[in-house]
Amino acid sequence: MEQRIAVTGSTGTVGGHVARILAAEGVPLILPVRSPDRAQHLPESVVRQTTYADFDASVESLTGVDVLFMVSGAEEADRVATHRTFIDAAKQAGVRHIVYTSFLGAAPDAAFLLGRDHWYTEEHIRRSGMSWTFLRDNLYLDVVPALAEEGVIRGPAGDGLLSAVAQADVARSAAAVLRAPDAHVGTAYHLTGPEAFTLAEAAALITELTPATVRFEDETYEEALASRAHHGAPRWLVEAWVSTYTAIARGEMAEVTPDVARLTGRRPLSLRDLLTARS
Repeated sequence: MEQRIAVTGSTGTVGGHVARILAAEGVPLILPVRSPDRAQHLPESVVRQTTYADFDASVESLTGVDVLFMVSGAEEADRVATHRTFIDAAKQAGVRHIVYTSFLGAAPDAAFLLGRDHWYTEEHIRRSGMSWTFLRDNLYLDVVPALAEEGVIRGPAGDGLLSAVAQADVARSAAAVLRAPDAHVGTAYHLTGPEAFTLAEAAALITELTPATVRFEDETYEEALASRAHHGAPRWLVEAWVSTYTAIARGEMAEVTPDVARLTGRRPLSLRDLLTARS
């Protein structure tokens, strides 16, 4: 019997791409969304309104679902609590398998502070009794050019390496898992690009392939906090932003794996590929 799949985040980039891939293959989907007016209208899809923090609405939106693709929630001070509420709702609704977008190097002591959120979310899924697959994505390749402010990528990354992965490759990998979830039970895939690069190398490539002129400026931790003060973001969020760079410096985002190619049958996109396609 065909398993019913729910895809969260379908109004966003990764979840939206996953939903379109599966819908184009004739897979019937349930799309739990925060804002139904922004939902895609895909063949055989049913839109249901909920938020991760609303337990009752989430139970209702996930009723009849066998496999749940759970895109991690937006950054907030206690994102883990919000994730736990939604996971508990999935369990209550009878979901049997969760495919969760985690992060490369997720650990309780990860230098990348948001990577800790993902670890504790993984732990809650493990303890839920539902089967699971984790897609531990590295930093998105698509956002690397946006790290530059006024032509400078700045942060305490040093000569650390980053094996960033394209959002399209994450979506294709997720779709591959969702087509046959039983074949991926209990597996954590590390989704990376085909190579690792320094931020100085990224800046040089952006300069070469786009109209922008970009350079990398290494900072101390204190300098990085100060240079982001103008955003007016809360302290915990600024520290999380800066920890992206300290994690790169410590090598936590350097791993290059074949997992995208194994799942999708194609080489993942490189930064050069992405920038060339945009030009």
